[in-house]
Amino acid sequence: MIGWLNVGSLVLGLIAWILPVVNLMRFTKHEHNNWIMLSIMSLIACAISLFFQIFNSYNRVKSEDWSALMDIMGAKVFVSAVLLIITIILNVITLIVYRGRTSK
Repeated sequence: MIGWLNVGSLVLGLIAWILPVVNLMRFTKHEHNNWIMLSIMSLIACAISLFFQIFNSYNRVKSEDWSALMDIMGAKVFVSAVLLIITIILNVITLIVYRGRTSK
């Protein structure tokens, strides 16, 4: 189960980055229908991805796998921070680009 949490976290993290990029690519095509929904889905994917990492750590603590926790915790914190910061930056850029645009 721990392996699937990592795979799910990776997939959701990629989705969290891809959705704002799709939003930005659609801006040039003048398709402004549901950019807010895609941004919200991006933030939700990021949140679920981070939850999977927290749940993964909880499972390791529960099984008392202290050596694995000590080995991976630094990298896990760094990667989680990068995921969160880049997701926020991409969604803020999307918000700035779409500001003032309304779907008609």
